[in-house]
Amino acid sequence: MNKLLASGRGAALPLAILLLVVVMVVPIPAFLLDIFFVANIAISLAVLMVSLNAQKPLDFSSFPTVLLFATLFRLGLNVASTRIVLVHGHEGESAAGHVIEAFGTFLIGGDYVVGIFVFAILMIINLIVVTKGASRVSEVSARFTLDALPGKQMAIDADLNAGLITPDDAKKRRVEVATEADFYGSMDGSSKFVKGDAVAAMLILAANVVGGLILGPVSHGMTIAAAAKSYILLAIGDALVAQLPSLMLSIAAAAIVTRVSSDKDLAGQIGGQFGSPRTWTPVAVILGLLGLLPGMPHLVILTAAGIAGFAAWKLRQIERRPLVEATPAVAEEPADPSKIGWDEVTDGMQVNFDIGYGLVPLVDPRRGAPLMGRITGVRRQLSRELGFVVPQCRVRDDINLAPYTYRILINGVVLGEDQVSPDEMLALDTGQAYGSLSGKKAKDPTFGLDATWIPSGDADAATGAGFLVVDAGTVMATHLNHLLGANATDLLGPDEVQSLLDGLKERAAQLVASLTPNPLPLTTLTQVLKGLLAENIPLKEFRRIAQAIAVAATRSADAEEIVELIRPELGPLIIQKLCGVREPLRVMTLDGQLEGLLGQAARADQSRRHVIEPDLGRRIVDALQEAAQPLIAEAKPFALVVQPAIRLAIRKLVKTVLPDTPVLSFFEVPEEKAVEVVAVIGQQHQALAA
Repeated sequence: MNKLLASGRGAALPLAILLLVVVMVVPIPAFLLDIFFVANIAISLAVLMVSLNAQKPLDFSSFPTVLLFATLFRLGLNVASTRIVLVHGHEGESAAGHVIEAFGTFLIGGDYVVGIFVFAILMIINLIVVTKGASRVSEVSARFTLDALPGKQMAIDADLNAGLITPDDAKKRRVEVATEADFYGSMDGSSKFVKGDAVAAMLILAANVVGGLILGPVSHGMTIAAAAKSYILLAIGDALVAQLPSLMLSIAAAAIVTRVSSDKDLAGQIGGQFGSPRTWTPVAVILGLLGLLPGMPHLVILTAAGIAGFAAWKLRQIERRPLVEATPAVAEEPADPSKIGWDEVTDGMQVNFDIGYGLVPLVDPRRGAPLMGRITGVRRQLSRELGFVVPQCRVRDDINLAPYTYRILINGVVLGEDQVSPDEMLALDTGQAYGSLSGKKAKDPTFGLDATWIPSGDADAATGAGFLVVDAGTVMATHLNHLLGANATDLLGPDEVQSLLDGLKERAAQLVASLTPNPLPLTTLTQVLKGLLAENIPLKEFRRIAQAIAVAATRSADAEEIVELIRPELGPLIIQKLCGVREPLRVMTLDGQLEGLLGQAARADQSRRHVIEPDLGRRIVDALQEAAQPLIAEAKPFALVVQPAIRLAIRKLVKTVLPDTPVLSFFEVPEEKAVEVVAVIGQQHQALAA
């Protein structure tokens, strides 16, 4: 049934176009012309209503195409009505149908001179005022939308990389941005349809008048006066019956292109902005003073002043009503100041987001709480990446902070603090921008990029200049995302590990039973998983990780040793973050002589805690930084591959200066994986092996 309906809807439009061609070519009776004229008016009214009720222009994205077909339909009716007027106009006022007769007699009183002036006024309104203004707005909107397209795409990519949105959300936003550009580009062109239709209406009227004045005397023996009265009256009726739908479509086009996106329709948006007593009180006062002047129509003006005054009083009552309703009927009992509760000395939240009072509007539900939505997006994206549910983040205002300062705490430790401007936008120089911006200079708190706080109205210009423009909420959420990802090991506790085990138990009960509580207690398993997170290994593939831990637990009960034992099993998971399937793995290695020296030290110190002499360690780090600098500048990921015996010591040495550089053992690189050696540390620095 659904397929039949879908096929029926698909065939309706081609059939309608075919019918339109038939109406233009084949003569039709007057009663059918009446039906088509009424249908034309109904379609124009429907288009106007949809335009007024749309919350944003893209809600009526098919408008340019609808405007094209509506214009073609009306022009087809003009051709059909012109044929009837010229062929049967000598028969009387009802020769072209009752709709044209009604517009020619009732609306203009049967006087074709009045009709000509009425039609001229409608043409001026449609062509000079509405259509010309809508065309200019469409042109400007199309240009600015296309200019801002690259910046919007960059903003979507930035939100996706920061974890504020999911890949599906990013795909939807990209489609919406592309659709918006196509829509405004189409509206810029479709506005020419409206203008061309208005010009065509004048030419068709002139053709009907001239044709009637020639056909009346020549073909039907009418006098010039009789021909003028008959044919011009029908021509004016035909022009008016076509001009009325044309005017409604012009208003619809103007309403669409001048809309600003809102969560309300046009009536609600205008009503909300005019619904203030501060608007109507001055109106009532000024009209009242005007009504007292001598010679004025006192009754009309004072009545209007009274209506405006009543509206202002009523709106003021509405503004006060929520305050009265929000007052509790029964006052709460005051707390005993001598009692101290546990909530005053303990804090059960792992992640806290403290803000100054100037940032409270960002979390105000009455203003949409934009920051809260972004924090939820950060938690959702990080939870998918890390493999466990990131704890909730509590946002609270702190009177001890400066008004526009925020502070991020994880497990009671302050890890981030900065200032933002909630009413401005932060323009980031990502290296592709040109020119400079006027505003307060700043540093991006997440990546340390040079940035400038600019007014919101300058955002489009900054985007066009290549800057990445984000609001204060996005800056704060991105900073939170970075800190949570960098400190993921502090977010994982026994409760989160138990949740992972409970989820795995539903699919692999025997695996969980062989893992904990024997041979590994929950605390040791937690330390093992923390060790993996500390080396940027997510827990998404927890079943594979649990299998490797269960095997390693038969050989050791030490969490650090278990991590080293399972890393070769997790090598493919580690490497897939560094390169593609067909892309070689870029690696750095240590010089053989240097590696042998460190291996001897590792065998002498079974604890593998202090195998590198400080001065030697400093020179290794300097050489590694020098070799890594070109790769970091080109954003090319790489890994440092060493012997298994010294991997842990080298990792502890490297993470202080290059925390994002993975340190792998030879056993963690699959045999089938292609390797590209980009540097050998110590080869050009023989002093390292001394």
